[in-house]
Amino acid sequence: MNQRKIGMFLKELRKEKGLTQEQFAEVVNVSNRTVSRWENGNNMPDLDILIEISDYYEVDLREILDGERKNKNMKNEVEETVLKAVDYTNTELERNNKRVRLCNAIAMLLILIYLLVEETSLYDNVYIRNGIYMARGMAVGMLLTGLVISSKYGLKIRAFKQRMLRRQR
Repeated sequence: MNQRKIGMFLKELRKEKGLTQEQFAEVVNVSNRTVSRWENGNNMPDLDILIEISDYYEVDLREILDGERKNKNMKNEVEETVLKAVDYTNTELERNNKRVRLCNAIAMLLILIYLLVEETSLYDNVYIRNGIYMARGMAVGMLLTGLVISSKYGLKIRAFKQRMLRRQR
């Protein structure tokens, strides 16, 4: 790993964005002196800052660590591979979401049964009443779990795919 080469690459990226060292220092929350040390090859950013820099400049972390841009074909191939992986994940996610929606439908059915049986004479039987209470609790739990799971994974996948599409432009 050639620190001087990395520093020159960081300087080139900064200048492409039309930023001064001070402006870029504000972006990554360091001093302009620290940015100067990075660009002169005297020091290296921490890994978490390197990741932030790669996101900001929209370059691969490997490009920063190598101190040069990869050829376009390789970059496009990597992005295509990632997008295919995202599409595959989306397909799997949809399959799982169908299961979650089925669980939610069953939960809604259990709640409906509870509401219908509550007003009948069947509700007077202790065993049926206890079973209905358990079914109601399970139904609410299934609904909440289904909502959390489907929204959590859906948001992650969509955010990742949008980030990759932005990089592709």
